[in-house]
This record gives sequence, structure tokens and C-alpha cells, in this order.
Amino acid sequence: MKKLYYSAVLYTVLGLLGGLFYRELTKAQDFTGVTQLSVVHTHLLTLGTVFFLIAIALEKSLRLSSGRFFNAFFWTYHAGLLLSTGIMTAHGIMTVLGQQAGPAISGPAGLGHVLLTIALVFFFVCLRSRIGDGSGPAARQRGETVFREAR
Repeated sequence: MKKLYYSAVLYTVLGLLGGLFYRELTKAQDFTGVTQLSVVHTHLLTLGTVFFLIAIALEKSLRLSSGRFFNAFFWTYHAGLLLSTGIMTAHGIMTVLGQQAGPAISGPAGLGHVLLTIALVFFFVCLRSRIGDGSGPAARQRGETVFREAR
């Protein structure tokens, strides 16, 4: 559970720093246009902080980390989110400085999104294994009793 907590803290700090960086860079460059820098902090706070706070609640109630694919989810999610937001930051800086973004930005951005997608598949597989159908070992470990109708 500490990994999830420290992840939430990490993305809170990165999100706040991202917002501060956006404000200061655009002010220093006297930039008033549209840039991806404006949404970096919301991506970090939502996909990072909020997501991991929800994961803490799921860990507490379902012991999510004991799922077979938890580590695969955890590290793939971090890689995807950091890559995606890092590329968003680079693209935003280029926009503020008046430079064009090319394929060197698009490729890694796509890879970051692919990694996030794979991580979410791992997450839902892990979640499904912990929820089960209500009659498996996960339910028995939590002390749940399931009553089924006779057919």
C-alpha cells in the first residue's frame, strides 16, 4: 500500500510543479496562445494522484496488490503516464517557444498512450481476479458468504 501512497504523493508534487512551470514559462515568454502545457498538471493530478488514491481504497478493501498482474500494471502505468506527460511537456515548451513539433514528439506520445492502455488492461484483469464471482478464494479470504438461488 505504501507504493500506491508514494505514487499519489509523487504525482501530486509533479502536477503542482507542472502547473507552476506552465504559469511561469508562459508569463516569461509573454505567451497567450494554446499549449499542451496548460493540461499537463491536470493530467498528472487526475491520472496520477486521483487514480492512485482510488487504488489505495481498492487495495484496502480488495487487497489489489495480491493480484497476479499488479506489478505489471504498476510499473507499466508509471512508464506510460510519465512518458505521456513528459512528451506533453516537451511539446508544450516547443509551442510556447514558437517551434514546430514533428514525428519525434508524436511517436513517443503514442507509445506512452499504448503503455497506459496496456497498464489499464492489467489493472482490470487484476481487479477482476480480486472481485471474482463472489464464490472464489478472494471472497472467502474477505469472509464473504454468497447465497445463490437454486435453478
